Amino acid sequence: MPFEFLTLDDVDVEGKTIFLRVDVNSPIDPSTERILDDSRIKAITPTLQELRAARIVLGSHQSRPGRYDFTSLQAHARVIQMYYDGPVKFIDDVIGPKALEAIESLKTGEILVLDNLRKIDEENRNMPPAAAAKTRLVEALAPHFDLVVNDAFAAAHRSQPSLIGFGEFLPMVAGRLMQRELEALERVLENPDRPCIFILGGAKVEDRLPVIERVLREGIADKVLLGGLVQEPFLMARGYLPKRLEQLDDSGRRLVDEASRLLDAYGDRIELPVDLALDVGGERIEVGVGKLTDETNIYDIGLNTIVRYIDEVKAAGTIVAEGPLGMFERRGFHIGTKELLKTMAESQAYTLIGGGHLGAMASLLGLEGKIDHISTGGGALLTLLAGAPMPVIQALERAKEKWGSQQG
Repeated sequence: MPFEFLTLDDVDVEGKTIFLRVDVNSPIDPSTERILDDSRIKAITPTLQELRAARIVLGSHQSRPGRYDFTSLQAHARVIQMYYDGPVKFIDDVIGPKALEAIESLKTGEILVLDNLRKIDEENRNMPPAAAAKTRLVEALAPHFDLVVNDAFAAAHRSQPSLIGFGEFLPMVAGRLMQRELEALERVLENPDRPCIFILGGAKVEDRLPVIERVLREGIADKVLLGGLVQEPFLMARGYLPKRLEQLDDSGRRLVDEASRLLDAYGDRIELPVDLALDVGGERIEVGVGKLTDETNIYDIGLNTIVRYIDEVKAAGTIVAEGPLGMFERRGFHIGTKELLKTMAESQAYTLIGGGHLGAMASLLGLEGKIDHISTGGGALLTLLAGAPMPVIQALERAKEKWGSQQG
């Protein structure tokens, strides 16, 4: 079903005070609090440029309370200034008098970065829209805004007050990043060029299984290629790694049972590795899957598997890749991920990759401009691909129903 939401094309922003909700949650150096990867900040730049005729109040979160990287957004404001040629101010407040006074004194073209929204207790809880609209955060800030622009795709699977509450009071539209993300995913999910293949790796097996189920059940994917830790329960379900299977706890066995069910239903459309790369004394050693028993030092797909997967990529019309195929940070075990990314970049197919590790490697290889879409979402991307509810998208759709006729 196509997404229905308002965009910046539907509103006049000139002279308005706008709350711009983004997700610039970034990896932080624990000793210096320096931002190590500013890709999420760069991604919101087109939206910032389009809002230059407005007064911009920018809200985001950074990590969550109790974690080492739960910091203020002062460093983020400095990085935002690198990509924006107007004034960028930071205020160490969210809903107190300092923040409200700073909002009221904001001038056209200026950006005010509020402090980490999760310093407000209620912003750490998911809740229904009606409850979100009644929180202190929304009630304190909403009277100061004319419009909400939601550009926080990476948090679109969450339902915290700043993400979904303002749309109950104010018109809310998608920013350019949110629009680009949803249009790319709509192209993949609604009418992909065929054949459509999904390449799924990474470490969180339980997050990928619903994606495999959905894209195969609904005929979105013609084939799914597996790597990373995602391959392991499927290999065990096929009778490989027998000793590892014996050692699994109950949660691990449930993953194998689910993989077995998926293989029974869609086995001819699920491609598993035929060989894997082990770390033996610091060296990469290739082993056929039939020779594996209880190995835990599996760090990449093997060369024969890479060749098979590359053939699938070359023949595809649409390629979606999420999660690395091996432990690419380890010397010699980046080959599977690297070769598949390079083949995707050379392909004529429509290509979409998840951010995080894959996005970082694409950047490292200089392939960013050769991939059609690099998502900023991790959990949000997987949630959407799995067909689960997305509270922020639902809020944007409600906002169109409620406010759409008043815009233009």
